[in-house]
Amino acid sequence: MKKSRDSERMTAMDAAWLRLDTPSSRMAILGVWLLRPAITLEALRERVAERLLRHDRFRQRVVDDAQGPRWVEDENFDLARHVVPETLPRKRGQPPDAALQQRVAALAAQPLAPAHPLWQLHLVEAHDGGSALLARVHHCIADGMALVAVILSITDGGPMPARPTGRRAGDADAQTDAAADTDAWAEAFLKPINDWTVRAMQKQAEQPAGRARPARAPATTPSADAAEFLSARMASDIAALAFSGDDAPTRLKGRPGVAKRVAWGQGVPLDAVKAVGKSLGVSVNDVLMSCVAGAIGAYLRGHGDDTQGQEIRAMVPVNLRPMEEAWQLGNRFGVVPLVLPIGISNPVQRLYAVHTRMNELKSSLQPVLAFGLMAAAGLLKPEQQALLNDFQRKATAVMTNVPGPAQPLRFCGAMVERVMFWVPQSGDVGVGVSLLTYAGHVQFGLLTDAGLCPDPQAIIDAFVPEFQQLLTLALMLPWEAAS
Repeated sequence: MKKSRDSERMTAMDAAWLRLDTPSSRMAILGVWLLRPAITLEALRERVAERLLRHDRFRQRVVDDAQGPRWVEDENFDLARHVVPETLPRKRGQPPDAALQQRVAALAAQPLAPAHPLWQLHLVEAHDGGSALLARVHHCIADGMALVAVILSITDGGPMPARPTGRRAGDADAQTDAAADTDAWAEAFLKPINDWTVRAMQKQAEQPAGRARPARAPATTPSADAAEFLSARMASDIAALAFSGDDAPTRLKGRPGVAKRVAWGQGVPLDAVKAVGKSLGVSVNDVLMSCVAGAIGAYLRGHGDDTQGQEIRAMVPVNLRPMEEAWQLGNRFGVVPLVLPIGISNPVQRLYAVHTRMNELKSSLQPVLAFGLMAAAGLLKPEQQALLNDFQRKATAVMTNVPGPAQPLRFCGAMVERVMFWVPQSGDVGVGVSLLTYAGHVQFGLLTDAGLCPDPQAIIDAFVPEFQQLLTLALMLPWEAAS
C-alpha cells in the first residue's frame, strides 16, 4: 500500500475492535469522573484543546474501504462536537447517582459518530455539589492501559503528551510504519505457533473427552527440554482456548440486546483488602476476585437459581507492553479466562479456589495467544468476525482490575473524588465487571445487558458483605498466624 501523509493504516488489532462494534455491543470504553468543586464547560474544552488534542488519534476519523481501515485527519473537526454539556433529568426523590447511572447506561448503547473522531466527553456541570465528567472512547483508539496514560496527561500537573498537535512531514509515514511493525510482530508471532496449533488440536482430539494434555516440566537436557516444555505449554494453552466449551448456562448468559444498565457502590478501603490478603496468605487480586464471585453467586441464588458446583468464566485483559509505550495508544493486550467459582458459598473455600486458579494463570501463555487470535481476526474480512464471537461465547463476563493512582488527582482545579470505567463486551458477553484502585480505595462497578441482568445494583450491594465476611475471619485469626 502506498504511504500517504494524509492517512495511516490501522493495525490489525485495532481493526479487530473496530469491526466488533454492533448495535447490541458498542465497542466504547466508558469512564466517569466525579469532581468537586464544579468545573465549567469552557475550562474543560480549554484543557482538552491544550492536552488531549496533542494525541493525533483524537483528531482523526476512520475510513474503512477496500484497502482496509485507515486513520484520516478530520478536516471538519469541531471541538464542540466532542466536548458537550449534559443535563441529567431527575425524577422527584431520585438520588443523584441513580440519574447519572441511567445516563451512562444510555450512552453505553449509543454509537459514536463514524464520520468524526470516535470519542466524546459529556460534562454535567452541576451534579451533587460538584461536576460529573462522562467519557466515551472507541476501543480501536486505545486499550485501557493506554487510556490511563492519556488520563494522567490531562490532569493538573500531569506529564505533557510528547507528540505535538501539528503533524510534521514524515509523521504519517512513521505512524504507518508503526502500524506495519505491529502487524509484522503479530505475523511473526502467528507463523511459529500455527503448526503448534494444528498439533495441539490433533493431540487434543486423541485425548479422552474432557481431558487435556498437561504441560510437562523440563527434564535433563536444558535446551531441548525447555523447548519441549514451551511447546507443550503452548499446546496446552492453545487447547484450553480452542476446545473450551460455551460457558455455564446461567441467567447472565444469553444474547444481549441494545439496552444496558450501569451500577456502582462505595467500594472498600485498599488497606483493609491488603490486611485480609496478608492474614490469609493470598493476594489483593485473589480477595477481590473471590468477592466478585461471591456477589454474583449470591445474586443468582437470590433469584432462585441453583448454583451448587457452578462456575463461570470471566475474560481478564492482560497488558502486553511497557507503560512507557502507552502514549502510542492502540491495543496491545491479551486475555485470560478466569474461572469464578460462584457455586462455593463458603467464603474461605472460595477464596483459596480463586487463589489456586490465579496461580495457574500466572505461567499461562494464553494472553499472548489471545493477542495473536485478535490480530489475525483483524486481518480478516468483516463477515469473518464470527471467529471472535465464538471466542466470546466461552465467557459470561469481561473483568478489568486496574491499579490507579495512589494519590488523588486534580483536574481543572477540582479534586477527582471518584473514578470509574468499563470496557466493552463483545459477542454474547453481557456483563462487564470493573475493579479500580484509586486514592486508597477499591471501586466496584458493573455494566450489564438490561435483558440478562436488569438489576446490577443487587450484585454491587452483595460485594461489600462478601468482603466483610473475609475481613471478620481475618480479624479472628491469632496475631502470630496473621504476621
